[in-house]
Amino acid sequence: MRPLLCLLLLVLVVPALAIADRQRDPLLEDRARALFREVRCVVCQNQSIDDSEAQIAKDLRGIIREQLAEGRNEEQILGFLTARYGDYVLLEPPFRSGTLLLWLAPAIALLGGGALVWSVLRARTAKQIPIPLSRAEQARLDRLMERDSR
Repeated sequence: MRPLLCLLLLVLVVPALAIADRQRDPLLEDRARALFREVRCVVCQNQSIDDSEAQIAKDLRGIIREQLAEGRNEEQILGFLTARYGDYVLLEPPFRSGTLLLWLAPAIALLGGGALVWSVLRARTAKQIPIPLSRAEQARLDRLMERDSR
C-alpha cells in the first residue's frame, strides 16, 4: 500500500515542480505578467486574466507561460490568442473596421444620451406657455405688490 501511495504522490508532485521551475525565471514571469494584464478573461466582464480566478483565465495564463518558454514573443502570443478567441480577448482591441463599434460605442452612447436629454428639456420648455391672469387675479396681484413695496 505504501509504495502505491508514494507512486501516486510522485505522479502528482512532478508536474507541479515543472510549473514551479518555469515560474522561477523572473524575466519570463515579468513578460508573462505583462501579457496577463493585456488579455481579457473571456468569461469575466472586463477583467484581465491577471485579476481573474476563472478556470479559463488560469488556462490562458498557462498557455502564455508555455509559449513564452518555447521562445515566442508577445506579438506572436497575442496573435495566437486573437486567432483563437477573436479581438475580444484583448483588453485594448486594435482600431480597425471589425472593432469600430467597440471603440465608438462610448461616444455614440454619450451623444445619444445628450440628444435625448436636450430633446426632453426642449419639449418641456415648449409646453410652458404662460396663461394670462384673470382680472380678479391681476387686481389681487397688484394689491399684494403695492403692499410689499411700502
